[in-house]
Amino acid sequence: MTKKEIVLKVSSETGLKQLDVKKVVQQTLDIIIGSLANGETVELRNFGIFKVKSRRGRTARNPRTGAQVPVPPKKVVAFKPGLFMKRDVK
Repeated sequence: MTKKEIVLKVSSETGLKQLDVKKVVQQTLDIIIGSLANGETVELRNFGIFKVKSRRGRTARNPRTGAQVPVPPKKVVAFKPGLFMKRDVK
């Protein structure tokens, strides 16, 4: 499902204009991204938790040449599903 499909579905179920729904959906996503960029945890009850985790640096290997390559530490977004999602998605 794409963002456009979400907007269409919410618009048809609520009777709101697609343009208004699109603005709300985009603003919601922007706020989530901004919070994660600031290192905050985003918790949506019964849906799940988004949080930023740090990965340590490591040494990897180039599969083509076999040479060892250093991989720097980085931050990644992790998602942990909430109670309703665990129950309903199997």
